[in-house]
Amino acid sequence: MNTDSSNPSEPSESGAPAQSPTAATSELNNLLEIISGTSAAIENIWDGNDGSQKYFEMLRTSVDRAAQVTAQLVEHAGGSDKKVLIHPELAAFARQKNTAPPPAARKRSLLVVDDEPMVLLLAKQILGDAGFEVATAQSGFECLDLFRKRPHHFDLVVLDLSMPFMDGEETFDRLRGIRPDVVVLLSTGFVAQERLDRMLSAGMAGFLRKPHRPDELVANIRAILESVKMSRAGCAADAIASSF
Repeated sequence: MNTDSSNPSEPSESGAPAQSPTAATSELNNLLEIISGTSAAIENIWDGNDGSQKYFEMLRTSVDRAAQVTAQLVEHAGGSDKKVLIHPELAAFARQKNTAPPPAARKRSLLVVDDEPMVLLLAKQILGDAGFEVATAQSGFECLDLFRKRPHHFDLVVLDLSMPFMDGEETFDRLRGIRPDVVVLLSTGFVAQERLDRMLSAGMAGFLRKPHRPDELVANIRAILESVKMSRAGCAADAIASSF
C-alpha cells in the first residue's frame, strides 16, 4: 500500500478528486442534508400510504445513524462538536418550547446561501411550506448582490461556510459592512471551533450543523427570529426608559 501523502487536488483511483478530512466531512454532511430533505419531501407526497411508512422510518433511522458517525468525524477533524448554538446575547430570549410563534404581520423573508443547488432547492421548498418568503443565492457574490438591492428586506440569512471564491466568513463580514445588524445563521457541515467562536464574537446569530431534519431547520430559524425580535424589543424598551 502506498503510504505517501497525496495532493488533495489530485484525482483518486476512482477518478474523483481526493479531499482533506475536513472537506470530506463537510461533503458527507451536505449529502446527508440532501438525503434527509428529499426523504421528507417524498414522505409528504406519499402521506397516507401505510405500506411506505416502514421504509421511511428505516431511511430516517439510517440518516440519524450516519449523522452520528459524521459528528464523530467532525470532532476528530477538529470541528465544533455543537449541533446547535445561539449567540449568548440571544440565547436568553430563546423559546423553551418548540411551538410555532403567532403569525407575524407579514411573511418573514429569508435569504439562503449555499453552493449546492440541491440544498437550495430543498431549503426553498421546506421553508416556503413553513410560511417563509425565501430567496436563494448560490455564491457569496450573488448573496451580496441580492442583499445590496434590498438590505432591510431580509429578516435572516442562512449561510453556508464552504463556498468557492468567497467563503461564508468573508460573505458574513461583507454583509455586516452593508447592514451591521444583519441576522445570520451559519448552517454548514464543518467549522473549526476557533473559527465559529470568532464569527459569533463578530455578531453571528447562531450555528446549525448539517445535516438537520427539515423540522429542525424550521424550528431553529423560528427560534432565532423570535429571539432577535424579543432582544430588539427589550433594547427599545430600555432606550425609552432611559429617556425619562
